[in-house]
Amino acid sequence: MLKQKVILLANTDWYLYHFRLSLAHMLRDRGFDVILLSPDGSYGPKLRDLGFCWEVMPMERRSLNPWREFGLVLWLARFFRRERPLLVHGFTIKGAVYGSLAARLVGVPIRVNAIDGMGYVFTSDQLRARMLRPVVRHVMRSAFHGERSAVILQNADDVALFKQSHIAAERSLRLIKGAGVNLGRYLPHGPRASQTRAPLRVVLAARLIWEKGIGEFVEASRMLRSEGRSVIFLLAGSPDDGNPAAIRRSQIEKWVGDGLLVWLGHVSDMPALLSDVDVVVLPSYYREGLPTTLIEGAACALPLITTDAPGCREVVTRNGEDGILIPARDAKALADAIRILDDDRALGVKLGLAARKKALEEFDESIVLGEMFAVYQELGATLPAPI
Repeated sequence: MLKQKVILLANTDWYLYHFRLSLAHMLRDRGFDVILLSPDGSYGPKLRDLGFCWEVMPMERRSLNPWREFGLVLWLARFFRRERPLLVHGFTIKGAVYGSLAARLVGVPIRVNAIDGMGYVFTSDQLRARMLRPVVRHVMRSAFHGERSAVILQNADDVALFKQSHIAAERSLRLIKGAGVNLGRYLPHGPRASQTRAPLRVVLAARLIWEKGIGEFVEASRMLRSEGRSVIFLLAGSPDDGNPAAIRRSQIEKWVGDGLLVWLGHVSDMPALLSDVDVVVLPSYYREGLPTTLIEGAACALPLITTDAPGCREVVTRNGEDGILIPARDAKALADAIRILDDDRALGVKLGLAARKKALEEFDESIVLGEMFAVYQELGATLPAPI
């Protein structure tokens, strides 16, 4: 008897490897034939090394050419017709919309669409983004229509936006908080500087785009440095050249040269990095889904500083109790929050412990995967017994 096929697709192989690998493993362990789709990249071969079928799809993340985009939908439709999957699960706006459109064209039984953040079109104030917004909303409505279709959102703000904009039928909307984190890999190490006057080490780990608040992070460093404080600002991440809001490498190198931060580049071992820092910050003004970097920091019992913005406030829900919330686009507020934790190391310990408790109760990947499978079953997927 042939196995039922599930196709997972996203706009980068990096995303599949870092955020959806546990889902792929669980599907395979339960007897499904799993196919992974993304544009070409260095993580695809790693997925194949793990025994998964990974295929390259001709998606260009920055493309706005309607003929190229229509061609991608047709390519996906042909691929789905050949593979005959039971279920297509698309991630990120582009992956979800195009995957769902193509799946509708060829009659794939079940379509699951995961929106992990609202992306450039919905978050940018640039004219191009504002002009594209109504078009994208219309296409999303077409893609997400159907009886056996679900739209998975990661925070209550996005659920409200989808309802208000009528992007998808209310009955199809599901709230699942994030991609899940294997909290067994992220353990408290004790705040490194809590009982000493060692320089506070503050890390921002994110894609290097302006909307993550990296400019405010640098300005906060400049402010505290002007006071003579020895706080160490660490930036982890690589330039995201496929994003219109990417920060140039030359700009990052200039900040490094000015002594405002230490740039770590891409970090593959986040547990090791978090064992050597004291505070995790994400001053985002992006419509986050639910930021994994905050959950990882919380799992390590590190104090969190983030903005009162969609997605971020799902992790830090009680300002001053499980983290510190600051206004978006406010470098001074960020500097003030870091100064508080620099002066009061015991407060950092208290906030970190509360953050870990919340992470264990809400964000462990076993919880998230269980909720994901419940959606599959609700839409009619029969889950084979584990093999």
